Amino acid sequence: MPQSLETRNFPHAMLREIYEQPEALAATIRNYVKDGSLNPEAFAAVAEALRGHQRVVIAASGSSRHAGLAGEIMLEDLAGLTVDVEYASEYCYRSTHTLQDPGVIVISQSGETADTLAALHEGKSRGLATVAITNNAGSTMAREADASLPTFAGKEKAIPATKSFTTQLAVLYLLTLSMARLRGRMTAHSVSSLIDQLEKLPGLLECSLDPWEKQLHTVAEHTHNARGFLYLGRGIHYAIAREGALKLKESAYVQAEGYPAGELKHGPNALVSKDAPLVMIATQDRNDPDSILRYEKTLQLMREMQAQGAEIVALASEGDAEVPKVAHFTVPIPNASEYLLTILEVVPLQLLAYFTAILRGIDVDSPRNLVKAVIHE
Repeated sequence: MPQSLETRNFPHAMLREIYEQPEALAATIRNYVKDGSLNPEAFAAVAEALRGHQRVVIAASGSSRHAGLAGEIMLEDLAGLTVDVEYASEYCYRSTHTLQDPGVIVISQSGETADTLAALHEGKSRGLATVAITNNAGSTMAREADASLPTFAGKEKAIPATKSFTTQLAVLYLLTLSMARLRGRMTAHSVSSLIDQLEKLPGLLECSLDPWEKQLHTVAEHTHNARGFLYLGRGIHYAIAREGALKLKESAYVQAEGYPAGELKHGPNALVSKDAPLVMIATQDRNDPDSILRYEKTLQLMREMQAQGAEIVALASEGDAEVPKVAHFTVPIPNASEYLLTILEVVPLQLLAYFTAILRGIDVDSPRNLVKAVIHE
């Protein structure tokens, strides 16, 4: 455990849990990785459950659904599966109109969420293969699904999800590598290389937390009285924009929406003003041509929004010289591969939500009208 966790007196559980993410990620990775490769024992049940399936439905709610949206991109791009992401609360009402004969993956921090549990039961009643990703290996979902892929985040006390979300992303990434290997779409060497990158993330995150905390406190001091925010991301990063907006809504009671960056001009641009900042994800994997194209399009949009008078808070890859020219605040994100950037990007957005809530005088650990696990429909 980092020394700062042992000695620091955190004022809120949410901030402590943000700082616990490096160890939560490391613990989760250790469970699924052995000697630099996927641990076959950890994936045996899920391989059996999903073997032969070309299609997957992910059913989840809240932050877990946003993890599912990121998982959709990973599973489609790297494993070649067809994926639908459903709101768990809607799946039971339209399950016969979704993908036919899919594997069903449910995602839930508690493993007891009523809507998500009902989605699991619906899938099982139709004879579908089921997989549960939860933060409680002894939960109802974990026990009842055909395969369980627990996260190892430890107990999460604050209502806003932080370490449970990033560990869900890690498990979905590892599941993707497992399915890509099972389906013959990735060599063992490629998987080992990607796992090596994943294993470096906890260290990258740990080194970034203190600087991010200082910087996001400064950003929040400047923006906490804004009337609303738009969070923008492209590709897999749209899921992180959605999650960042949700964190701000539930933690600080500020209206925020997450949009695909390319959709801004299709209506939401009418909301952009100096008192409605844009939070834009403008990172890039410099080894990925598609990621570079995404970045260039986002950078062009930032230039247009700057000319329009928008106030921009940007997440940009370390060493980026262009984004700071057009953003009011630029948060540096350690360099990583395209899909792993998501785990790093969401943490400063968690800190922005935390400090915005604190500056607005809100009990960030227990937001009004919310509970940790929605166990009644």
